[in-house]
Amino acid sequence: MFDLGGVLLRWDPHRAFHDVLEPGDVQPFLDEVDFHAWNHVHDSGGRFVDGVAALTERFPHRAAAIAAYPRNQHLTVTGQMDEPVEVVDALDRAGVRLLALTNWSAETFPWARATFPVLQRFEGIVVSGEEGVAKPDPRLYGVLIDRYGLSPADTVFVDDRQVNVDAACGVGLLGLLFVDAATLRADLWRLGLLVVGD
Repeated sequence: MFDLGGVLLRWDPHRAFHDVLEPGDVQPFLDEVDFHAWNHVHDSGGRFVDGVAALTERFPHRAAAIAAYPRNQHLTVTGQMDEPVEVVDALDRAGVRLLALTNWSAETFPWARATFPVLQRFEGIVVSGEEGVAKPDPRLYGVLIDRYGLSPADTVFVDDRQVNVDAACGVGLLGLLFVDAATLRADLWRLGLLVVGD
């Protein structure tokens, strides 16, 4: 079971603001509005039209930048991460069952699904925005476990955020923190899911 952003797909939210902010002004804006908390609302099923309205009410002087994110969100996903994708390909060749669990807005995920070939490798993808709950809430892991009839103790979950790995372990999954592809390969070899040289 794989997370997507930061594991298989590159994500850089700074790129959404190229047409409204100078490069050096983007991080102060993200910090000021608590971008990650705001984005989590959309990952949890909130609509962008509502999220933009609510945040603009709090930060009216930032209205242009706030509106830019949903308009330019497709620019923030800059491509597949080649080496981790090769690990997915190796698992697929080995006959390992592949699923994904991602925090992503229901409004924007269809574009990603149609754009990145690696997403076609998965038997199923659970998208937080479609379920109305996001990692690290244990309910989202439960959706995937129940929907695909998984035995948690026999299921490996890979994510680049420790809080999400910890939550996975909390529901009985075997959590692996993604650091880089080489470490992931080594972890999967150790678990017997890959053979040396694959």
